[in-house]
Amino acid sequence: MQDKETKEKRNILDYFRMLFGFYRNPPYVEEKLKAADIRAALFTGTAVAVVEIWMILRYVKNWVLPGKVESVGEFFYYTRWYWYLLAASVAIIVYSALFLNNKLRVLNKVSRLVIFLFFAFSIYFAATTSMKDFSKGRMVTCFLTMLMFLTVICVWRPFTSLLLILVCGNGFVFLLNNYTFAKDGTQIILDEGDRINFVTFIIVLIIIVFTVYFQRYGDAWKSYRLMSSSVTDDLTGLPNLRKFEEEASEYAASSEKLGKHPIYLVFDITNFKTYNDRFGYSGGDLLLVRTGQIIKEAFPDEPVARESGDYFCALTNAEDFTERIDGIRRKLKEAYPEETYLDIKAGGYLSEYLSKDTRHAIDRARYALKKISGRSDIAFREYDQKMSRDYSLRQYVLNNIDKAVREGYIKVFYQPVMWSEDGHICGTEALARWDDPEMGFLSPGVFIPVLEEGRQIHKLDLCIYDQVCRRIRECLDSGLPVLPTSMNFSRLDFELMDAVGELEKLVEKYDIPKEYLHVEITESALTEDVEGLKSAMDRLHRSGYSIWLDDFGSGYSSMNVLKDFRFDLLKIDMEFLKNFSGNENSRKIISTIIELAQKLDMMTLSEGVETQEAVDFLREAGCGRLQGYFYGKPMPYEDIIAKIKDGTYRYVGADVR
Repeated sequence: MQDKETKEKRNILDYFRMLFGFYRNPPYVEEKLKAADIRAALFTGTAVAVVEIWMILRYVKNWVLPGKVESVGEFFYYTRWYWYLLAASVAIIVYSALFLNNKLRVLNKVSRLVIFLFFAFSIYFAATTSMKDFSKGRMVTCFLTMLMFLTVICVWRPFTSLLLILVCGNGFVFLLNNYTFAKDGTQIILDEGDRINFVTFIIVLIIIVFTVYFQRYGDAWKSYRLMSSSVTDDLTGLPNLRKFEEEASEYAASSEKLGKHPIYLVFDITNFKTYNDRFGYSGGDLLLVRTGQIIKEAFPDEPVARESGDYFCALTNAEDFTERIDGIRRKLKEAYPEETYLDIKAGGYLSEYLSKDTRHAIDRARYALKKISGRSDIAFREYDQKMSRDYSLRQYVLNNIDKAVREGYIKVFYQPVMWSEDGHICGTEALARWDDPEMGFLSPGVFIPVLEEGRQIHKLDLCIYDQVCRRIRECLDSGLPVLPTSMNFSRLDFELMDAVGELEKLVEKYDIPKEYLHVEITESALTEDVEGLKSAMDRLHRSGYSIWLDDFGSGYSSMNVLKDFRFDLLKIDMEFLKNFSGNENSRKIISTIIELAQKLDMMTLSEGVETQEAVDFLREAGCGRLQGYFYGKPMPYEDIIAKIKDGTYRYVGADVR
């Protein structure tokens, strides 16, 4: 019962604190409220200036033009207060305009003092003018109007506005009742009716001012929340990458002045997906929040942010940053002792010019982190010169793939495929090569993984498809040998473009028989979006294309692939033929695969054939096609034609089985 009463009292106190403004606002909200006061001062100052100019012109019309004023000095003497107030109004207008245009932000701490001085001077003018009017039996409209105008520029807190209104209102009533005299010297006081009207006006003015304050307060907080959401990570409460860039640039610049070069760090939670799968999104979110707290505790005085996903970043001058990284790992394991697979890895990038490009540094730190992903023996890796060369090449590939396609730097090399039965050439596989005028001959092992990671591989593959189809058309037109060609399709090709539709367009464009084209799909591509790939493969089969399963045996789901998908040919991965000689297990596995393919009505092709021993074994085992360095490396199509002409390759016409 006592706790309930205490809680109710606390709620009442909190209500009155909120009502009268007894609390501390965030700096951003306070600045918004100051700016609102300044805007009100700008409008009020303009209104007062217009009124004073009108009063001066009115005096000229009523006194100067009729000749009732004998000199310029007399004119300025009788209108001096109008001029004083006009000057004060112009001053507050200029000050407000400069403030709002960020010209006088250095004076923002005294902005309310400037407004108050304008308020005090204007109230003094209004009070003295109204006292004169009151002594002549007129209304005190000048004071009431000025008080209403001026209180809306001093809406700092409800209690300050209330205090100003009550002090000014009661002070003015006191002056009227004690210091106002008629011409005959008799004292004049407010009668009961005027007093009631005056009190009513004050009450209404208080209500107006409170309403204005809470409207401004609500707008300021709304803006604050929008601003906070744009620079703060909603989940962890840490700054986001945008805010981190601002803080990091300032931190790095100040560090450089001290002769220090801070290091950028990027952190990743290893096996986060596994944890997320086990405990759901809510559990994963709690892990991210806790990890963010641990990293911030390790670097309390440095910029720290959540970059994206389960990646965090920090910038530090601390010489013991590697020890702090170890501390982060230890605390995470202490927080989740049963989840032994959870860990933290970090990549770092140190530069002498960090303050100039934060994202540049973050990208390189993340690149260093990627180099140790999957390794349990290393938790931190710093970006080095070798990585710099690799990273530069990676960026070159991503930035120049469009130009390479457009300028013809991407070329097709063809690796021959032979019939195992008679050794005749029966087809080729189209493989991409990049002959760059600036970088030289780029290895496919370099640019293909980069394009896949950068989700631009479809540009390369579409270029290859086009060249293959054009080559077939040229051979048909010129009467040269036409070899059926297999082309590699990656998972991303089906995701990033309508791969089947694009192939159909090329076949129609070059008017070539579909039998000359074979579609190779790698086994790893079949592990995601199963239904989408099934649909695409059905379209290919209905359109008349032969579909080959590439790299069979390189993954972990081979049997499921054969169960769920329909292929015309199975390509046995070249790894089975490594250390082939004398390895009975390899022979048994390959024989079993070939037998399995035959039972599933699939033809077979073995990659990686390098010796006569392998050729003899594969022929006896029943493998239909052979491909490897024993027959030739990938080469331009012209070289294959030359080898056919000189008898190196035996060709008896196209066989599109």
